[in-house]
Amino acid sequence: MAAFKELVFSGVQPTGNLHLGNYLGAIRRFVEMQAREAQCLYCVVDMHAITVWQDPEALRGQIREVTAAFIAAGIDPKRSIVFNQSQVPQHAELAWVFNCVARLGWLNRMTQFKEKAGKDRENASIGLYDYPVLMAADILAYRATHVPVGEDQKQHLELTRDIAQKFNTDFGASITAQGHGEGFFPITEPIIGGPAARVMSLRDGTKKMSKSDPSDNSRINLTDDSDAIAQKIRRAKTDPEALPSEVAGLKERPEADNLVGIYAALAGTTREDVLREHGGAQFSAFKPALADLAVSSLAPIAAEMRRLSADPGHIEAVLADGAERAEAIAQETLDAVKDIVGFVRRKRG
Repeated sequence: MAAFKELVFSGVQPTGNLHLGNYLGAIRRFVEMQAREAQCLYCVVDMHAITVWQDPEALRGQIREVTAAFIAAGIDPKRSIVFNQSQVPQHAELAWVFNCVARLGWLNRMTQFKEKAGKDRENASIGLYDYPVLMAADILAYRATHVPVGEDQKQHLELTRDIAQKFNTDFGASITAQGHGEGFFPITEPIIGGPAARVMSLRDGTKKMSKSDPSDNSRINLTDDSDAIAQKIRRAKTDPEALPSEVAGLKERPEADNLVGIYAALAGTTREDVLREHGGAQFSAFKPALADLAVSSLAPIAAEMRRLSADPGHIEAVLADGAERAEAIAQETLDAVKDIVGFVRRKRG
């Protein structure tokens, strides 16, 4: 670990079909991170998934599917560490320490809990409420320096930074006495951005693309074949106007902005470049071009996912190897935390 300038951590929940938004907003960025001079850990966060009830057999399949998607998209499990959260118990153990550092008022301000719990908050699980503390443990178990996050997770990462800072302050004297300098946990930096960090529904450009949307036509699933991808793009909601020649013309046109953003992200270019090429075109001409691009980008991933999923033993071996490598890092962190907070820990070896 010391050979790397950065340590990057991120995770994806195994809660149903992965879609284009997951790919462009997260998984493809994970692949790009491998080119940095960084140790990358990519986690299937199955413990987060059970903050709402999951069918056990379906959950096992979804853990394998997310892992297959990671590999099919280009994550190299030999170069990066790919694992599922529940195989590394240090996440949960560190989360308890952080529960004693975090403050109730901090969690009460988490907007995502309010959105997910809705009006029936009294019936929400404690896990859903405490989700951001476990997320902080996920990140800080590896003392991660950088985390790629979407806009909807920014507040949770801010909480991670608050927990790290308060731990460093509360236990400052002990941290110094244990030989860790002035601070033990880093103040993790977010990596936010990309031309399609937020991909919207194909049926409503004002709503985020979501696996929970009842309409399958609202999203492109990573498991969709070429015909399904093309058909969903042809059916995507648009307005009657031609594409503008400048980005300013996409304002107040959410569906047009979404499709242009998807094209830009898949092509690795900008909205400005897309409109330079397609500005003035009707959607009847733009949609086929977008469909061709989406099929060429995504269909090979779907095919590789199907191939990998046919061999669950291989996927489970990848997860087991990743968990062993992740646990070696996390245990080192947890041992230091126990010394810092004053626990008497069992010596190994």
